[in-house]
Amino acid sequence: WYVRRSRRRFWKSENDADKQAAYQTLYHCLVTLSKLMAPFTPFIAEELYQNLVCPVDPKAPESVHLADFPEADLTLVDETLSANTLLAMKVSSLGRAARSQAHIKVRQPLAQVLVKVRAEAEQKGLRAMAPQVLEELNVKDVGCMKDEAEVEGNPDFSVAREGGYVVAMRIQLTPELAAEGTAREIVHRIQTMRRGAGFDIADHIITYYRDEDGLEGVMADFGPYIVQETLSRGLEKGIPDDAYRDNHRLEGKEIVLGIEKVA
Repeated sequence: WYVRRSRRRFWKSENDADKQAAYQTLYHCLVTLSKLMAPFTPFIAEELYQNLVCPVDPKAPESVHLADFPEADLTLVDETLSANTLLAMKVSSLGRAARSQAHIKVRQPLAQVLVKVRAEAEQKGLRAMAPQVLEELNVKDVGCMKDEAEVEGNPDFSVAREGGYVVAMRIQLTPELAAEGTAREIVHRIQTMRRGAGFDIADHIITYYRDEDGLEGVMADFGPYIVQETLSRGLEKGIPDDAYRDNHRLEGKEIVLGIEKVA
């Protein structure tokens, strides 16, 4: 979950204190994990240790199996944060289940999610973790409900339940939400094309498109988002003959995309 939630911190271009903190935390966790794993998966643990520790710390033991077994420092445990994070994970899992029931992809933004928690204290925790829940479920608003009768039988909501928790996703789509969903799907298709073309994950590209079915508005409104998410230096109409290209069908509409690596 930490790696999932920190992806943008790892990949952002600024080498600032936030990025360094994310790397240091991940490094500490992986090194500790290699020591914890050592008695049970000795070869994988050794591989991790040799890659992570030995090249940067000449004073460290030469093998993970010669290192001290980790001891927990309970003064570092934040019980409230741990409970809130588990709550966010539970709500996100149920929200994805509700999406799946309605056959709506996570890439399609939705307007709202309503959550019924088991205790009043969890309402405060949900508010604290709301930014993460919004991103994980790709919704614009998160709210609490006291009684699931608020959404029971309402065709505007898809509902998932487990262990006293109830999560209801508002599944009505406005034209604006549908257009944003199409833009996110275009980003996904371009990323797949990058792999198909054999480009490196850090390569910058030019993205081209041929609009054959009225998607010009999506490209105009969400062009900056598409460019940012795909490491594109530009988004241009018309596809050069030597560009890598593929045909796509999005929401019943045809579009041809092309990509070219920037020298």
